[in-house]
Amino acid sequence: MNPQAKLIFITSLLLGTTITISSNHWIMAWAGLEINTLAILPLISKSHHPRAVEAATKYFLTQATASTLLLFSSMTNAWQTGQWDITQLTHPTSCLILTAAIAMKLGLVPFHFWFPEVLQGTTLTTGLLLTTIMKFPPITLLFMTSPSLNPTLLTCMAILSTILGGWMGLNQTQTRKILAFSSISHLGWMAMIISFSPKLTLLNFYLYALMTATVFLTLNSMKALKLSTLMVAWTKTPALSAMLLLTLLSLAGLPPLTGFLPKWLIIQELTKQSMAPMATVISLTSLLGLFFYLRLAYCATITLPPHTTNHMKQWRINKPTNTSMAILMIASTMLLPISPMIPSMI
Repeated sequence: MNPQAKLIFITSLLLGTTITISSNHWIMAWAGLEINTLAILPLISKSHHPRAVEAATKYFLTQATASTLLLFSSMTNAWQTGQWDITQLTHPTSCLILTAAIAMKLGLVPFHFWFPEVLQGTTLTTGLLLTTIMKFPPITLLFMTSPSLNPTLLTCMAILSTILGGWMGLNQTQTRKILAFSSISHLGWMAMIISFSPKLTLLNFYLYALMTATVFLTLNSMKALKLSTLMVAWTKTPALSAMLLLTLLSLAGLPPLTGFLPKWLIIQELTKQSMAPMATVISLTSLLGLFFYLRLAYCATITLPPHTTNHMKQWRINKPTNTSMAILMIASTMLLPISPMIPSMI
């Protein structure tokens, strides 16, 4: 892709995100989401592969439907209440339609069907954009409208997302699809707590984006698109593979790594809200996700050569050190000691 064109698309992506997260009017938020969608489509289809074109088409149709529902929700609310302010969404029907629209944009169950297919048809760097930056504007809208949303509906969607995200990721061999179902599972945790502690949802999203960026950049450095490629990664970059093990365990939420922090605080908040059964259920369903994280870690680190794989053994090559990746890896594994100061901030 032409560097100038890529610069325009990335700038438009940042502009659309900024417009949505800083707007108070529904039309401005909708316009920012549309700019985001139009900016990411060329990045998805830039390889001109049939899978990339299919992914771009699926993404466009899904996001256009979600944006239409969001606009319809805001118009219904304005018709009933006379308010276009995002924080003044009070009409029950509008809240229901908005929940469906944001769930479709995020990829929450039962609107998850597009996300793994789109991620599989893109490159790892574009997949990183889809799982982090593109999730931020819908999460922000969910944050601003959280007092009006139905907690029961969000709780049901959250539990279904964690179950399906873990269950469907078990039999995958493509790393991008595994990370897509991991994203669905993490979004379930965010949807569970959004009605009770919105700031905790944002904390969860920030840490999730941090750890996911680390995994995507590591896999991109290894050129590992499937498990068979990951099994020979140790011979090329042993230190990077070892750090990938820790990052995956952090993404699974194991102490004493960073990923344990948001899950610990969410379970604590759910217990305070007298929702201990829901906290138990969502904790047990996250064990499904732990299984495929351990499977990825096993393929990357514990399976040492010689081994029986049909993949061609790759040569050792000297890769330049990436400072940003080193910083992300340290942050995604060692931020748990900051947990005492988090409750005072939220």
